[in-house]
Amino acid sequence: MMRQPECLEKFIRMCSDGWLQGWHENHGGNLTYRAKKEELYGLELDGGREWIPLEKKLGNLAGDYFLVTGSGKSMRNAQLYPEDALGLIEINDEGSAYRMVWGFADGGKPTSELPAHLMCQSVKKETTDGKYRFVYHAHPANIIALSFVLPLKDEIFTRELWEMEPECAMVFPAGLGVLPWMVPGTEKIAELTCEKMKEYDVVLWAQHGVFAAGDTFDNTFGLMNTVEKGGEILVKVLSMSPVKRQAPSVQDFKDMARVFDLKLPDKFLF
Repeated sequence: MMRQPECLEKFIRMCSDGWLQGWHENHGGNLTYRAKKEELYGLELDGGREWIPLEKKLGNLAGDYFLVTGSGKSMRNAQLYPEDALGLIEINDEGSAYRMVWGFADGGKPTSELPAHLMCQSVKKETTDGKYRFVYHAHPANIIALSFVLPLKDEIFTRELWEMEPECAMVFPAGLGVLPWMVPGTEKIAELTCEKMKEYDVVLWAQHGVFAAGDTFDNTFGLMNTVEKGGEILVKVLSMSPVKRQAPSVQDFKDMARVFDLKLPDKFLF
């Protein structure tokens, strides 16, 4: 029996790791990976399925392949039933439609958040010269909880998380974007997320979840994990006292930026 492609094995591991973290209740959350065709050796691709029009033409994704989690599928099943829980799609030569070429067994289909994923993939492919290949959506409880009590502003969330541990500023030095609650799976939330993704690698959907983009499995998962760890610490701090007795200063962040060669935007240093 031929071994699964390494990228599929890592994709499945990331689904399982997120499930074990408690970020993917029921069928919550989704993941896409822009795969190189040569990485897919060993998968039997079916090029006979119908093309499905995209809501928005994405010319820079023309001909690309994406591993995608399935709609209504649980990430806990990715390891046991990958061809049911996951699938592979191909974008046509115009970037205007996709077809399912592997997986999505028994009438399955890609995640309902596919428009947001593909639009973010398009933005990140353009702005990182193709380096970024991952878009990950999860439901980490602590950072979601904070969206009920903190002002929904990029500056507030970023600075609060940066103060919780140095790793936060190191892992997302550009900051974190925040969007108000919107109906999931719509073109509106996809478009606004893409606007934020031009500036940030991570976006919080208030009272819903987090979107993160990255260049490797480890870095993308690590970004999500770091945001949630900072959120967990902040929840504990606020549960003990509404006022912090001490926290890193603006000068502390500037000193850290100099030592670790970080570009921390001035709008977060207040």
